[in-house]
Order: sequence, then structure tokens, then C-alpha cells
Amino acid sequence: MRSRVPRKEIKSLAFALYDTGETILGALVVSTFFPLFITKHIDVKIYSLSYGISLLASFALAIFLGKLADENALRKKFFTLFSLLTSLFLSSIALLYGTPYLALLSFLLMLISHQQAMVFYNSLLLNFENKGFASGLGVSFGYVGSAIALIFLADKLKEPEVYAVVGLIFLILAVPSIITLENPEISAKISLKEIFGDRTFLLFLLSLLTLTEVANTLIAMMGVYLREVYSLESVEIYRIIGFSALGGVLGGIFWGVLTDKLNVNRVFPLGFFLWSFFFILLFFAKKDYLIFVGLLAGFSLAHLWSTSRVYILENFPKESVSVRMSFLSLTERVASSFGLFLWSFFLFITQDNFRLSALLMGTLPLIGFFIYLKTKLD
Repeated sequence: MRSRVPRKEIKSLAFALYDTGETILGALVVSTFFPLFITKHIDVKIYSLSYGISLLASFALAIFLGKLADENALRKKFFTLFSLLTSLFLSSIALLYGTPYLALLSFLLMLISHQQAMVFYNSLLLNFENKGFASGLGVSFGYVGSAIALIFLADKLKEPEVYAVVGLIFLILAVPSIITLENPEISAKISLKEIFGDRTFLLFLLSLLTLTEVANTLIAMMGVYLREVYSLESVEIYRIIGFSALGGVLGGIFWGVLTDKLNVNRVFPLGFFLWSFFFILLFFAKKDYLIFVGLLAGFSLAHLWSTSRVYILENFPKESVSVRMSFLSLTERVASSFGLFLWSFFLFITQDNFRLSALLMGTLPLIGFFIYLKTKLD
């Protein structure tokens, strides 16, 4: 008798493949090709302002659509719609390449669609029995997707076809989720006033912000830190970042399995101490131990991305999952800006002492832990 793969494993794989496509899109288009292209034709300030406005518009739309989806059980339909629109707007950039302002408009519409898709994508975890494993596997596949994008695709793809190719890759990797993932049928009347007034939820988001701030700062500044503190060459920096990706792959699986076995309420708080330990280690680390530091960086990032969305699913009303996931998305966006602002401030007050500035960043997770404790007391 032919053995069959259990359905929950198929669903987990489909979920992870979507994460792969999402990270390929982010690594190749959002972070690399499009910014380099558009800033040759449009003032950087206009691009930055447009990008920021699109994120605010995306959050406002996510709140509205999230409420609509939660009240009418439309999460899967919105996930499918915005996944298809993401691919469409991304591919359209190739056709509009000769008219930069129209290309920018298509890019911004792609960003907004992508953010909506991610909100409803995270909401679909609601139906998983093995939420931790599915989330962690998605994180692991995301790291693999980034590696594939930067190592194998970045040098081979050229503009403008890169946008059509990545749009197609994203669509192909989204299809398994569109076909196999089920719509959570939970629905209820949603009060935005109650959610905005949910003290426990807002305190959790604030505690989470302390982690996402240090995580996004690490992603943005790790290469610069290694160059300034250890005088590493580019090849050595790439090697350490590569080991960080390996730590992310291993960490996604590890934290996902641990979350299912121990419960996310036990696993998530470990992140506050994990990140503080990382920055203490970074302060004292000698050059010979940087590979281990890189592994720990990826391992810590994997913990954050694997557990945060599961924590929301398990600790707050499931009827309002889409609205709450839109707040998770906003937290990640805010952290990208505020974390870098704080890093710059620490460099300023320490007179460009990178080691000490990193150590100061390590105090944020400890502050976050005390905020998190307030959620339990409440």
C-alpha cells in the first residue's frame, strides 16, 4: 500500500513555500534592484517619502480589510486576491520600466498588496494544529529563499526582466498555499475601539517592538559593524552573514518544534534574554569567534519571526486575528526606522564606539521583558 504524506505536513510545506517566495521578492526587488533603479531617475527623498506613505496607507487598509475579513470569514479570499495582485503589480514594473513614475506607482501598489497578503497569510496559521512548526518551517525556508536569491539569481537576472521573473517565482510559490490552506471560518463582530483599548495587546506589541528594533538594526548594520570593529574584508563579512543564514535555517525548525512541544508562552519570553546575551557576546567577541556570533544572530532572528505570530494567535481573541496581525506588520515596519534612529543616537553619544553602542542596544530586550511581564500581571 502506497504511503501518503499527512495533510498537515503538506500544509506546512505549502506555508513555507510562500515564505520562500516572499523573501525572494524582498531580497531581490524591495532591497536591491528597484531602489537602485528608481533612485537614478527620481530624487531619493521622493522615493523615501513615497515608500513611507505607502506603508501608512497599507496599515490603514489592513485595519479596514482585516475587520471586514474577521467579521465575514474572508481571510483566505483576501490572501488569494492580494497574493495575485502582488505578482501582477510586480510583473507590471517590467512593462513600465521606461516610465519611472509609473514604475514607482506599480511598485508602491505591489508593496501595499504584499503587506495585505502577509497579514492574511499569517492569519491562515489559525487552522494549523502544529502552528509552531509551520511558522518555524516558513522562517527556515525564508532564509533558504534569501540565499537562493542573493547567491544564484542576483547576478544572473537583469532589468527589466527581473521584475517579471520574480513576479512569476512569487506566484508559483504562492500557488500551493492558495490551493491547500483552508479558510478559518471563525467570524464575529469586531470593535476596533476595543482592540485599540486592549492594554494587554498593546503592551505585548510594545515589548515585541524592543525585539524587532534590535533585530532590524542587526540586519541593517551587521556588515558595517564587522567592517568598523574588526576591519574585515567583504568576503569575510559575507562568510559570517552566510553562517547567520545557516543559524536562521536551523533556528526556524528548532524554535518551531519547541513552540509546539512546550507552548509559545514558555518559548517566546526566551527571546528577551537571547537577544541581550547576543549583544553582550558581541561586545566581548574576539575575531576568531565571529562565526559563532553569526550563527547565534540567525538563531535569534529565527526565534523572533517563528514565535511572535504564534503568540498572537494563542493569546488573543481568534475572531480578530486579521486586525491584530495588521498591528504585527506595523510593529515590524516601525522597528525598521526607530531601531536605526536609536543606533545612530547611541553612536553619537558614545562618539562612534560601535562596541559600546551595540551593548547599549542589548538593554532594549531587557526593558521589553519588564513590559512583557506587565501583560501577565494585567
